[in-house]
Amino acid sequence: MRNHRVTTASVRALALSLAGILQLGVPAPATGQIGLEEAVELVRSTWLRHDYVRLFASSDTVRLQLPGIGRHQSLQPAHAARFLKEYFYAANEIYFELRRIRTASEDHAYAQLIRRYVVRGTTDERVETVFLGFRRVDGRWRLREVRVTLY
Repeated sequence: MRNHRVTTASVRALALSLAGILQLGVPAPATGQIGLEEAVELVRSTWLRHDYVRLFASSDTVRLQLPGIGRHQSLQPAHAARFLKEYFYAANEIYFELRRIRTASEDHAYAQLIRRYVVRGTTDERVETVFLGFRRVDGRWRLREVRVTLY
């Protein structure tokens, strides 16, 4: 029977591996890549934490379409995060749930989510449909598009 010693280096390596798995778009270890469903769930949970920078951490460019702002062509991730932060600043999230996932091709997919929220200072509940566009690049699903429309 082997003697397995726990060293600082082995604990650090394990922690870095786990941190990598938890990041959006990072492939899982030898068992395979993070699937599309897991990538969508990571985006959903990151969205609910209002961590818009992390949403696009693995994206090189992002297309946004937001009510009242229109459609943007190929924004840098930092700019897209800033636009989303400003758009959602006054909202208190109530519900943000996945409706469906559709694979358009081997490397393109879309997710449709329903978002319910209340604008701070009011009691009016609003509903929007959020379409997330993903592209598989180097084995990773990357968020490339966010379209928000009134429900």
